[in-house]
Amino acid sequence: ASSSSPVVCRESLHVVDVRRYSRDQASVIYFPQAVLSGEDLYDVTLTDGDCRLQVTLDPGLNQLVERRVLKPRSPVYNATFSPALSAQLPECPGASADRDSYRLVSVQVRDSADDEEDEGVWRSQVAWDSLPWFGSSGPTGPLVPLRASRSVFLPLWNNVDYSGEVWMEAPPTEDSLEEEDEEEEGRRPSVTVSELRDCFLSGRRGAIQYQLIVRIINKSHLMYYGRTDRNCECPYKAVLQACDRTGSVCVVLWNSVCVSWYRRLKPGDIISLRHYRVKQHYQAEVDDIEISVNSRNPAAQISVLPESSVSPEYLPPAPSYNFYNSKELLERPQGNLCDVIGLLTFTGRSERVRSKDGRGAGLLEYRWLRLEDGSSDKPIMVKLFSTSQPETHLKLHPVSVVVCTRLKSIRSDQSPDSFYLTNTTYTQVYCTGLGHHSQMSYRKLQQVRIFLQWLRSQDDQQVLGRALIGGFSMYPPPPVSLETFMKERRGELGFLQGSELQRELERLCYRERRTFCLQATVSMVTYSRRGEEDRCLFWMDRPSSLSSSSSSSPSIRPPSSSFSPSSLSSALSVSSPRPADLSSSRKRRKLLLSETPSKRCPLLTVQTENNNKTVILFEASMEFLENAADEEDEEEEADEDSSSFCTAPLPPVFPPIATETLPLRFDYNHREEQAAAVRMGGGAKAERFDSAPKDYYTVRLRALSDGLLVDAVFLPHLSSSLLHHSNTWTSILSHGAFSSHKPPPSPADLIAMAPQLANQRLVCVLEACHLGGARTELVLSRGEPESHGVSGTGNKLGSIRLVPVEGFRNELKEVQMSAEVTSLQHPQTFMPK
Repeated sequence: ASSSSPVVCRESLHVVDVRRYSRDQASVIYFPQAVLSGEDLYDVTLTDGDCRLQVTLDPGLNQLVERRVLKPRSPVYNATFSPALSAQLPECPGASADRDSYRLVSVQVRDSADDEEDEGVWRSQVAWDSLPWFGSSGPTGPLVPLRASRSVFLPLWNNVDYSGEVWMEAPPTEDSLEEEDEEEEGRRPSVTVSELRDCFLSGRRGAIQYQLIVRIINKSHLMYYGRTDRNCECPYKAVLQACDRTGSVCVVLWNSVCVSWYRRLKPGDIISLRHYRVKQHYQAEVDDIEISVNSRNPAAQISVLPESSVSPEYLPPAPSYNFYNSKELLERPQGNLCDVIGLLTFTGRSERVRSKDGRGAGLLEYRWLRLEDGSSDKPIMVKLFSTSQPETHLKLHPVSVVVCTRLKSIRSDQSPDSFYLTNTTYTQVYCTGLGHHSQMSYRKLQQVRIFLQWLRSQDDQQVLGRALIGGFSMYPPPPVSLETFMKERRGELGFLQGSELQRELERLCYRERRTFCLQATVSMVTYSRRGEEDRCLFWMDRPSSLSSSSSSSPSIRPPSSSFSPSSLSSALSVSSPRPADLSSSRKRRKLLLSETPSKRCPLLTVQTENNNKTVILFEASMEFLENAADEEDEEEEADEDSSSFCTAPLPPVFPPIATETLPLRFDYNHREEQAAAVRMGGGAKAERFDSAPKDYYTVRLRALSDGLLVDAVFLPHLSSSLLHHSNTWTSILSHGAFSSHKPPPSPADLIAMAPQLANQRLVCVLEACHLGGARTELVLSRGEPESHGVSGTGNKLGSIRLVPVEGFRNELKEVQMSAEVTSLQHPQTFMPK
């Protein structure tokens, strides 16, 4: 600790935890030579099995966390530490004057999957939380950020949820307990909302000591307002919409009051407030007020009151709800506020999008939900962002009864039928399995009772047969008109060159979802089934065009995956891809015969052996009467295709589809594991679960601008739209899905029609999502022929530019831009920029 020279640890270390926080005004002092390009800093806890050490990641290495290369359980090597000052004073919890503080300035990270078995044995022998801290003394309380004066950490993937043990449900304060002992019944407020408003508007300001009794009607999500140019230890606020019999008012919880009380308070609670301030409402009309509840100046007193303790004449009114079923929602206007209840039959994976609030730096976490309520054939689609209820969101798996309050409807002018619901500031979610429904007053409403009657009439196995979890999803589907699509994308990136697309993909953070447009031609189409990639159908374009461009056009694929100019000019084939070790693999290709699959696998077919018809849904409905334990059920699926083959050389090489891309058939017996697999961080493996469907197409695109090759997954069977077209390649790509009015073509027939794509110039819409580490998912959502009139959209279209690229190959980094990029195979050294 006395030396200022960097220290290199040659031993193998493991990452125990990674914590995020925002920097403050003084953070730049601790990184004088670093480029602080973002607002975030990361503290990493490391262990060698004997002790633990909390260090700060050099800002130049932040991308290791943001792209989920460095994560809990990661083995790291040759870590270089530099002694550093700590922002926390000795009297702060978790800090000590004589505790060593270090900055991690370089490290080698290896994919933990390579050591999964050894790591499991190592972890089973060590209880990380019980290990001593490195140095002369350890933390005296909960860990706090090392390089900023913050008292709490942020969650890794959003700014809305709470994170850490300090956010516990707060017990009543001593003052509240004494007060409750004195007045157990007949409690009366000392002042009303109407009187507070009149006093404030008449000019009487200051702290109020009179007791105010109100009921919480709505509760906002947490709002984090930490900024790099301001110092605030706990920059949080939350807004409660509350009322008594004389009126309604906003109650704002500030800073550490949020940590102490946010989790404890919920809509419907009656609370008593003392020692608060009345202020001008910052967002409302000039004649409205808000109540500020802070931990100082003055220190507010809060207590939760049982309804029986409040005098009946002063009992605040109960919350009201506006439930709409799926049939009624079809006619609701844009922006209409509503509450919904439904049976959850699809839970999407967690993803993130860039904030459009003007700051542009924030990433908002969301997932798609599909709810059914029996009132119509159209489900309720909900784009659910974080609501500061992380425990509830973890329980959002299919065959749960879910209530979402204070949603707003979103309806597209171009696709009025494709409406969906999404969050407002006050959205709350209640889910089966957490005891929510039995505590909420909405369970007595007529709309809820009607839904429960429908729910009890449903058959478990039929519901399980259509229940899906995770996977790529796209809602609402893009408009058929490309001109309409481009108008909706105003303000976003226009058409990209291949190299520009590559740079944008390299900038994606973990689970960040973005849409890109590319002008390209199709040089290959492959049909595969998950787990059976040793057999695939494929078509590839004439090698004359491939070979003529291969010497002048850089490819994003590694050189080992390029195609020989001596291959056939075009082929309809069934192939056996080469194994991971390409240097020792044999090159094989099998020509397609007539015995090919004649039908696609049905998307939602499932076979089960359990004859129990209504146990799961019955138990879900029972929670509205009392808390009930979930009953388990099982499902199995058997689905096979068979083909006959003969051999030929040179197969295509595509990496298998990512396990996160195809939705999984919901397995009720393993619901917790599946839910963990699709959440942010993906704590569980999904390979052992069946996907629905198993088949997928891979399309190789050649950018018209610079000739770069891009491999994208194409999933025409995942659309929920009602489409009517001819099921040719042109119409399937234009709509992004098969026609819903006729049986889809078999994979063999579709591959046989692939020569239709030769030399066609397409405008391709690509959906990209970074899956962590070196894996990036790229899905072709649609491809519109240029002849369909896209030149008038006014979005950087113009004429096609064919850029010569001689000499550019050596300057281009070899990066796998495909459905799933191979993860790190060997240690890589990362140095801060």
